[in-house]
Amino acid sequence: MVFSLFKSTATTPQTASETAVAAVPAQKASAAGRMMALQSAGRITWSPRDAASLARNGFAGNPVGFRCVKLIAEAAASLPLLLQDRLQRYETHPLLELLRRPNPVQGRAELLEALYAQILLTGDGYLEAVGHEGELCELYVLRSDRMQLVPGADGWPKAYDYAVNGRKHRFNMRADLPPICHIRAFHPQDDHYGLSPMQAAAQALDVHNAASRWSKALLDNAARPSGALVYQGADGQAGLSADQYDRLQAEMAQYHQGAGNAGRPMLLEGGLDWKPMGFSPSDMEFQKTKDSAAREIALAFGVPPMLLGVPGDATYANYQEANRAFYRLTVLPLVQKVCGRLGDFLSQHVTASLDLRVDLDQVPALAAERDAQWQRISDAAFLSIAEKRALLGLPALTVEEPAEAPKKGPDDEL
Repeated sequence: MVFSLFKSTATTPQTASETAVAAVPAQKASAAGRMMALQSAGRITWSPRDAASLARNGFAGNPVGFRCVKLIAEAAASLPLLLQDRLQRYETHPLLELLRRPNPVQGRAELLEALYAQILLTGDGYLEAVGHEGELCELYVLRSDRMQLVPGADGWPKAYDYAVNGRKHRFNMRADLPPICHIRAFHPQDDHYGLSPMQAAAQALDVHNAASRWSKALLDNAARPSGALVYQGADGQAGLSADQYDRLQAEMAQYHQGAGNAGRPMLLEGGLDWKPMGFSPSDMEFQKTKDSAAREIALAFGVPPMLLGVPGDATYANYQEANRAFYRLTVLPLVQKVCGRLGDFLSQHVTASLDLRVDLDQVPALAAERDAQWQRISDAAFLSIAEKRALLGLPALTVEEPAEAPKKGPDDEL
Protein backbone atom coordinates (compact mmCIF):
# COMPACT_ATOMS: atom_id res chain seq x y z
CA MET A 1 0.00 0.00 0.00
CA VAL A 2 1.29 3.43 -0.93
CA PHE A 3 0.62 6.35 1.40
CA SER A 4 0.37 9.83 -0.10
CA LEU A 5 1.52 13.00 1.65
CA PHE A 6 -1.11 15.06 -0.17
CA LYS A 7 -4.74 15.39 0.72
CA SER A 8 -7.33 13.65 -1.37
CA THR A 9 -9.03 15.72 -4.04
CA ALA A 10 -12.42 14.27 -3.20
CA THR A 11 -14.92 16.86 -1.99
CA THR A 12 -17.73 16.58 0.53
CA PRO A 13 -20.95 18.58 0.61
CA GLN A 14 -20.73 21.83 2.65
CA THR A 15 -23.38 23.97 4.25
CA ALA A 16 -23.96 27.61 3.24
CA SER A 17 -22.37 28.97 6.44
CA GLU A 18 -19.26 26.84 5.93
CA THR A 19 -18.92 28.07 2.36
CA ALA A 20 -19.12 31.72 3.47
CA VAL A 21 -16.45 31.22 6.17
CA ALA A 22 -14.13 29.52 3.68
CA ALA A 23 -14.43 32.43 1.27
CA VAL A 24 -13.02 34.89 3.84
CA PRO A 25 -9.19 34.81 3.78
CA ALA A 26 -7.56 33.87 7.08
CA GLN A 27 -5.48 36.54 8.82
CA LYS A 28 -3.19 35.86 11.74
CA ALA A 29 -2.69 38.43 14.49
CA SER A 30 -0.40 38.52 17.49
CA ALA A 31 -1.09 40.28 20.75
CA ALA A 32 2.66 40.82 21.22
CA GLY A 33 2.96 42.90 18.03
CA ARG A 34 5.95 42.59 15.70
CA MET A 35 8.66 40.08 16.38
CA MET A 36 12.38 40.58 15.94
CA ALA A 37 14.49 37.66 14.79
CA LEU A 38 17.94 37.49 16.34
CA GLN A 39 20.61 35.84 14.23
CA SER A 40 23.93 34.67 15.57
CA ALA A 41 27.18 35.60 13.89
CA GLY A 42 28.31 33.53 10.97
CA ARG A 43 31.69 32.03 10.32
CA ILE A 44 34.86 33.89 11.16
CA THR A 45 36.21 35.67 8.10
CA TRP A 46 39.94 36.28 7.74
CA SER A 47 41.66 38.52 5.25
CA PRO A 48 43.61 36.89 2.38
CA ARG A 49 47.13 35.74 3.12
CA ASP A 50 48.81 36.70 -0.16
CA ALA A 51 51.66 39.23 -0.15
CA ALA A 52 49.62 42.10 -1.62
CA SER A 53 46.75 41.71 0.88
CA LEU A 54 49.09 41.41 3.85
CA ALA A 55 50.99 44.52 2.79
CA ARG A 56 47.73 46.42 2.33
CA ASN A 57 46.00 45.29 5.54
CA GLY A 58 48.99 44.74 7.81
CA PHE A 59 51.35 47.53 6.77
CA ALA A 60 49.48 50.26 4.94
CA GLY A 61 46.26 49.75 6.93
CA ASN A 62 47.48 48.98 10.45
CA PRO A 63 49.54 51.39 12.59
CA VAL A 64 51.07 48.66 14.75
CA GLY A 65 52.26 46.57 11.80
CA PHE A 66 53.48 49.70 10.02
CA ARG A 67 55.49 50.83 13.04
CA CYS A 68 57.00 47.38 13.63
CA VAL A 69 58.25 47.08 10.05
CA LYS A 70 59.52 50.66 9.94
CA LEU A 71 61.21 50.38 13.32
CA ILE A 72 63.11 47.19 12.44
CA ALA A 73 63.96 48.17 8.86
CA GLU A 74 65.19 51.66 9.73
CA ALA A 75 67.20 50.45 12.73
CA ALA A 76 68.79 47.66 10.69
CA ALA A 77 69.59 49.94 7.74
CA SER A 78 71.23 52.54 9.99
CA LEU A 79 73.79 50.16 11.51
CA PRO A 80 77.36 50.87 10.36
CA LEU A 81 78.93 48.12 8.26
CA LEU A 82 82.56 47.17 7.82
CA LEU A 83 84.38 45.06 5.24
CA GLN A 84 87.35 42.90 6.06
CA ASP A 85 89.12 39.72 5.15
CA ARG A 86 91.38 37.44 7.16
CA LEU A 87 94.27 39.90 7.18
CA GLN A 88 92.92 43.43 7.19
CA ARG A 89 89.94 45.70 7.59
CA TYR A 90 89.27 47.92 4.59
CA GLU A 91 88.71 51.61 5.02
CA THR A 92 88.15 52.08 1.29
CA HIS A 93 87.06 49.40 -1.16
CA PRO A 94 84.98 49.28 -4.39
CA LEU A 95 82.28 47.25 -2.61
CA LEU A 96 82.05 49.82 0.18
CA GLU A 97 81.70 52.54 -2.43
CA LEU A 98 79.03 50.47 -4.20
CA LEU A 99 77.06 50.06 -0.98
CA ARG A 100 77.37 53.77 -0.27
CA ARG A 101 75.84 54.61 -3.66
CA PRO A 102 74.16 51.42 -4.95
CA ASN A 103 72.21 53.07 -7.80
CA PRO A 104 71.45 56.56 -9.12
CA VAL A 105 68.22 56.95 -7.12
CA GLN A 106 69.05 55.34 -3.77
CA GLY A 107 71.64 55.55 -1.04
CA ARG A 108 72.84 52.79 1.27
CA ALA A 109 70.18 53.36 3.93
CA GLU A 110 67.34 53.48 1.40
CA LEU A 111 68.45 50.32 -0.36
CA LEU A 112 68.92 48.32 2.84
CA GLU A 113 65.67 49.61 4.35
CA ALA A 114 63.76 48.40 1.29
CA LEU A 115 65.52 45.02 1.47
CA TYR A 116 64.77 44.52 5.17
CA ALA A 117 61.16 45.66 4.71
CA GLN A 118 60.59 43.14 1.90
CA ILE A 119 61.87 40.34 4.14
CA LEU A 120 59.62 41.42 7.02
CA LEU A 121 56.54 41.79 4.80
CA THR A 122 56.90 38.73 2.56
CA GLY A 123 59.67 36.58 4.03
CA ASP A 124 61.80 37.03 0.89
CA GLY A 125 64.25 39.70 -0.24
CA TYR A 126 65.67 39.94 -3.77
CA LEU A 127 68.71 42.02 -4.68
CA GLU A 128 69.66 42.43 -8.33
CA ALA A 129 73.31 42.96 -9.29
CA VAL A 130 73.82 44.95 -12.51
CA GLY A 131 77.22 44.72 -14.14
CA HIS A 132 78.98 46.08 -17.20
CA GLU A 133 81.84 44.25 -18.90
CA GLY A 134 82.31 41.97 -15.91
CA GLU A 135 82.36 44.81 -13.36
CA LEU A 136 79.64 45.20 -10.73
CA CYS A 137 78.08 48.64 -11.14
CA GLU A 138 74.67 48.88 -9.42
CA LEU A 139 72.38 47.13 -6.92
CA TYR A 140 68.57 47.17 -6.91
CA VAL A 141 65.94 45.73 -4.56
CA LEU A 142 63.15 43.94 -6.43
CA ARG A 143 59.60 43.52 -5.17
CA SER A 144 59.00 40.08 -3.73
CA ASP A 145 55.38 39.85 -4.86
CA ARG A 146 56.50 40.14 -8.49
CA MET A 147 59.19 37.47 -8.30
CA GLN A 148 58.66 33.79 -9.04
CA LEU A 149 61.27 31.11 -8.53
CA VAL A 150 61.85 28.57 -11.30
CA PRO A 151 63.29 25.34 -9.84
CA GLY A 152 65.58 23.10 -11.84
CA ALA A 153 65.65 19.32 -12.07
CA ASP A 154 67.75 19.16 -8.90
CA GLY A 155 65.28 21.32 -6.94
CA TRP A 156 67.57 24.33 -6.72
CA PRO A 157 66.55 27.54 -8.48
CA LYS A 158 67.73 27.72 -12.05
CA ALA A 159 66.07 31.08 -12.80
CA TYR A 160 63.83 33.80 -11.42
CA ASP A 161 60.92 35.34 -13.34
CA TYR A 162 60.13 38.98 -12.59
CA ALA A 163 56.73 40.15 -13.86
CA VAL A 164 55.83 43.84 -14.20
CA ASN A 165 53.36 45.69 -16.45
CA GLY A 166 52.34 42.50 -18.23
CA ARG A 167 55.91 41.63 -19.17
CA LYS A 168 58.17 38.98 -17.69
CA HIS A 169 61.95 39.03 -17.42
CA ARG A 170 63.95 35.90 -16.60
CA PHE A 171 67.16 36.00 -14.57
CA ASN A 172 69.40 33.02 -15.32
CA MET A 173 70.94 31.70 -12.09
CA ARG A 174 73.15 29.16 -13.89
CA ALA A 175 75.34 31.93 -15.31
CA ASP A 176 78.94 32.43 -14.17
CA LEU A 177 77.85 35.35 -11.98
CA PRO A 178 74.30 34.95 -10.63
CA PRO A 179 72.36 38.21 -11.01
CA ILE A 180 69.95 37.68 -8.07
CA CYS A 181 70.72 37.44 -4.37
CA HIS A 182 67.76 35.73 -2.71
CA ILE A 183 67.55 36.16 1.07
CA ARG A 184 64.67 34.29 2.66
CA ALA A 185 63.38 33.71 6.14
CA PHE A 186 62.97 30.20 7.47
CA HIS A 187 59.81 28.39 6.40
CA PRO A 188 59.20 24.87 7.76
CA GLN A 189 56.93 23.81 4.89
CA ASP A 190 58.34 25.59 1.85
CA ASP A 191 61.62 24.83 0.08
CA HIS A 192 61.81 28.03 -1.96
CA TYR A 193 60.00 30.86 -0.17
CA GLY A 194 60.27 32.24 3.35
CA LEU A 195 57.73 32.83 6.12
CA SER A 196 57.38 36.45 7.16
CA PRO A 197 56.42 37.83 10.58
CA MET A 198 53.50 39.53 8.85
CA GLN A 199 52.05 36.10 7.99
CA ALA A 200 52.45 34.89 11.57
CA ALA A 201 50.70 38.03 12.87
CA ALA A 202 47.87 37.92 10.29
CA GLN A 203 45.14 36.85 12.73
CA ALA A 204 46.13 39.47 15.31
CA LEU A 205 46.14 42.08 12.53
CA ASP A 206 42.58 41.14 11.55
CA VAL A 207 41.43 41.42 15.17
CA HIS A 208 43.13 44.80 15.59
CA ASN A 209 41.65 46.14 12.34
CA ALA A 210 38.18 44.87 13.27
CA ALA A 211 38.40 46.57 16.67
CA SER A 212 39.43 49.82 14.97
CA ARG A 213 36.45 49.64 12.61
CA TRP A 214 34.12 49.02 15.56
CA SER A 215 35.53 52.07 17.36
CA LYS A 216 35.05 54.16 14.22
CA ALA A 217 31.43 53.02 13.93
CA LEU A 218 30.85 53.94 17.57
CA LEU A 219 32.28 57.42 16.99
CA ASP A 220 30.05 57.88 13.95
CA ASN A 221 27.14 57.20 16.27
CA ALA A 222 28.25 60.08 18.55
CA ALA A 223 30.02 57.59 20.84
CA ARG A 224 26.68 56.53 22.29
CA PRO A 225 25.22 53.07 22.60
CA SER A 226 22.21 52.29 20.47
CA GLY A 227 18.66 52.18 21.71
CA ALA A 228 15.16 51.13 20.71
CA LEU A 229 12.03 53.04 19.78
CA VAL A 230 9.01 51.26 21.23
CA TYR A 231 5.58 52.01 19.77
CA GLN A 232 2.53 51.33 21.87
CA GLY A 233 -0.63 52.05 19.95
CA ALA A 234 -4.22 52.17 21.03
CA ASP A 235 -5.61 49.13 22.87
CA GLY A 236 -2.10 47.78 23.31
CA GLN A 237 -1.48 47.16 19.61
CA ALA A 238 2.14 47.72 18.54
CA GLY A 239 2.26 48.36 14.83
CA LEU A 240 3.13 51.13 12.38
CA SER A 241 1.94 51.49 8.86
CA ALA A 242 4.47 51.23 6.07
CA ASP A 243 4.46 54.99 5.48
CA GLN A 244 4.87 55.74 9.18
CA TYR A 245 7.73 53.26 9.48
CA ASP A 246 9.59 54.71 6.47
CA ARG A 247 9.08 58.27 7.72
CA LEU A 248 10.42 57.37 11.14
CA GLN A 249 13.50 55.70 9.65
CA ALA A 250 14.23 58.71 7.44
CA GLU A 251 13.91 61.17 10.32
CA MET A 252 16.20 59.09 12.54
CA ALA A 253 18.86 58.91 9.82
CA GLN A 254 18.62 62.62 9.01
CA TYR A 255 18.29 64.24 12.40
CA HIS A 256 19.68 61.86 15.02
CA GLN A 257 22.56 59.84 13.52
CA GLY A 258 26.17 60.87 13.14
CA ALA A 259 28.55 62.95 15.21
CA GLY A 260 27.01 66.19 13.89
CA ASN A 261 23.71 65.37 15.59
CA ALA A 262 25.23 64.53 18.96
CA GLY A 263 23.05 65.73 21.85
CA ARG A 264 20.16 66.77 19.61
CA PRO A 265 16.81 66.34 21.39
CA MET A 266 14.34 63.85 20.00
CA LEU A 267 10.69 64.74 19.46
CA LEU A 268 8.50 61.69 19.96
CA GLU A 269 4.88 61.65 18.87
CA GLY A 270 2.11 59.84 20.66
CA GLY A 271 2.74 56.18 21.25
CA LEU A 272 6.56 56.34 20.82
CA ASP A 273 8.97 55.76 23.70
CA TRP A 274 12.80 55.69 23.65
CA LYS A 275 14.53 52.87 25.53
CA PRO A 276 18.33 53.43 25.71
CA MET A 277 20.63 50.42 25.76
CA GLY A 278 23.84 50.48 27.76
CA PHE A 279 27.19 48.98 26.78
CA SER A 280 27.37 45.25 27.21
CA PRO A 281 30.40 43.66 28.94
CA SER A 282 31.61 42.41 25.55
CA ASP A 283 31.52 45.98 24.21
CA MET A 284 33.52 47.23 27.17
CA GLU A 285 36.20 44.58 26.48
CA PHE A 286 36.86 45.79 22.93
CA GLN A 287 39.68 48.14 23.94
CA LYS A 288 41.40 45.39 25.92
CA THR A 289 41.04 43.08 22.92
CA LYS A 290 42.65 45.72 20.71
CA ASP A 291 45.60 46.16 23.08
CA SER A 292 46.03 42.39 23.31
CA ALA A 293 46.08 42.11 19.51
CA ALA A 294 48.68 44.90 19.36
CA ARG A 295 50.92 43.00 21.76
CA GLU A 296 50.59 39.85 19.65
CA ILE A 297 51.62 41.78 16.53
CA ALA A 298 54.64 43.20 18.35
CA LEU A 299 55.49 39.71 19.63
CA ALA A 300 55.49 38.26 16.11
CA PHE A 301 57.93 40.94 14.91
CA GLY A 302 60.11 40.81 18.02
CA VAL A 303 59.49 44.45 19.02
CA PRO A 304 59.02 45.18 22.74
CA PRO A 305 55.51 46.67 23.17
CA MET A 306 57.03 49.37 25.34
CA LEU A 307 58.74 50.80 22.25
CA LEU A 308 55.37 51.00 20.49
CA GLY A 309 53.58 52.73 23.34
CA VAL A 310 51.20 49.80 23.92
CA PRO A 311 49.79 50.14 27.47
CA GLY A 312 49.75 47.39 30.03
CA ASP A 313 53.17 45.90 29.30
CA ALA A 314 55.85 46.03 32.01
CA THR A 315 58.20 43.28 30.89
CA TYR A 316 61.24 45.58 30.93
CA ALA A 317 62.21 47.79 33.83
CA ASN A 318 62.87 50.82 31.64
CA TYR A 319 62.97 52.00 28.07
CA GLN A 320 66.75 51.55 27.78
CA GLU A 321 66.57 47.85 28.60
CA ALA A 322 63.74 47.36 26.09
CA ASN A 323 65.76 49.15 23.40
CA ARG A 324 68.85 47.03 24.15
CA ALA A 325 66.79 43.82 23.96
CA PHE A 326 65.28 45.02 20.67
CA TYR A 327 68.71 45.44 19.08
CA ARG A 328 70.21 42.31 20.59
CA LEU A 329 67.32 39.90 19.90
CA THR A 330 65.69 41.30 16.75
CA VAL A 331 67.80 43.77 14.78
CA LEU A 332 71.27 42.18 15.04
CA PRO A 333 70.23 38.61 14.07
CA LEU A 334 68.44 39.96 10.99
CA VAL A 335 71.36 42.20 9.95
CA GLN A 336 73.96 39.50 10.51
CA LYS A 337 71.97 37.06 8.40
CA VAL A 338 71.52 39.53 5.56
CA CYS A 339 75.14 40.76 5.71
CA GLY A 340 76.48 37.20 5.66
CA ARG A 341 74.46 36.31 2.58
CA LEU A 342 75.14 39.65 0.89
CA GLY A 343 78.88 39.41 1.58
CA ASP A 344 79.08 35.97 -0.05
CA PHE A 345 77.08 37.20 -3.04
CA LEU A 346 79.25 40.28 -3.59
CA SER A 347 82.46 38.27 -3.12
CA GLN A 348 81.59 36.24 -6.21
CA HIS A 349 81.65 39.42 -8.30
CA VAL A 350 85.05 40.59 -7.07
CA THR A 351 86.66 37.10 -6.88
CA ALA A 352 87.75 37.64 -3.29
CA SER A 353 86.71 36.22 0.04
CA LEU A 354 85.35 39.18 1.97
CA ASP A 355 83.38 39.42 5.18
CA LEU A 356 80.62 42.04 5.51
CA ARG A 357 79.55 42.53 9.11
CA VAL A 358 78.15 45.04 11.57
CA ASP A 359 80.53 47.34 13.39
CA LEU A 360 79.30 46.59 16.89
CA ASP A 361 81.55 49.25 18.41
CA GLN A 362 79.48 51.94 16.66
CA VAL A 363 76.03 50.80 17.85
CA PRO A 364 74.91 53.22 20.59
CA ALA A 365 72.32 50.83 22.02
CA LEU A 366 75.03 48.22 22.70
CA ALA A 367 77.70 50.62 24.03
CA ALA A 368 77.43 49.38 27.64
CA GLU A 369 77.68 45.72 26.65
CA ARG A 370 80.57 46.42 24.28
CA ASP A 371 82.53 48.36 26.91
CA ALA A 372 82.11 45.50 29.36
CA GLN A 373 83.31 43.00 26.75
CA TRP A 374 86.39 45.06 25.90
CA GLN A 375 87.26 45.41 29.56
CA ARG A 376 86.76 41.72 30.27
CA ILE A 377 88.93 40.59 27.34
CA SER A 378 91.59 43.22 28.04
CA ASP A 379 91.94 42.02 31.65
CA ALA A 380 92.42 38.38 30.57
CA ALA A 381 96.20 38.11 30.99
CA PHE A 382 96.26 34.47 29.83
CA LEU A 383 95.16 35.46 26.29
CA SER A 384 97.58 36.55 23.62
CA ILE A 385 97.05 39.67 21.51
CA ALA A 386 95.99 37.56 18.52
CA GLU A 387 93.43 35.70 20.62
CA LYS A 388 92.03 38.94 22.03
CA ARG A 389 91.64 40.40 18.55
CA ALA A 390 89.89 37.26 17.35
CA LEU A 391 87.42 37.40 20.24
CA LEU A 392 86.64 41.04 19.43
CA GLY A 393 86.12 40.26 15.73
CA LEU A 394 89.21 42.16 14.59
CA PRO A 395 91.47 40.93 11.78
CA ALA A 396 94.84 39.41 12.61
CA LEU A 397 97.93 41.62 12.68
CA THR A 398 100.24 41.35 9.69
CA VAL A 399 103.30 42.32 11.76
CA GLU A 400 103.96 41.06 15.25
CA GLU A 401 103.93 43.79 17.86
CA PRO A 402 107.10 44.05 19.93
CA ALA A 403 107.00 42.41 23.30
CA GLU A 404 106.63 44.64 26.30
CA ALA A 405 109.93 45.60 27.93
CA PRO A 406 110.40 44.12 31.40
CA LYS A 407 109.87 46.51 34.23
CA LYS A 408 113.00 47.75 36.03
CA GLY A 409 113.51 46.91 39.64
CA PRO A 410 115.35 48.85 42.35
CA ASP A 411 118.60 46.93 41.76
CA ASP A 412 118.54 47.76 38.01
CA GLU A 413 118.40 51.48 38.72
CA LEU A 414 121.52 51.25 40.89
